[in-house]
Amino acid sequence: MARSYKRTTIDEKIDKQKEIVSRAKDRYDAELQTLEELMQKRSELRNKELLKAIETSGRSFEEIMEFLNTSDAE
Repeated sequence: MARSYKRTTIDEKIDKQKEIVSRAKDRYDAELQTLEELMQKRSELRNKELLKAIETSGRSFEEIMEFLNTSDAE
């Protein structure tokens, strides 16, 4: 009988550990989603800031595009 008791105990531990891992994965996925949302928001804010800087720069579209398309080697 000792064997079946040990097997049940191990099976219970395995099931418990599976639940723990599942919850940890759910938390990880939620945190990853939050990180992705924050990074997207930062990107949007940077884009807005860049557009505002372009609008207030007094440079023409052609001047800005020429500057952006110029490599550092030139």
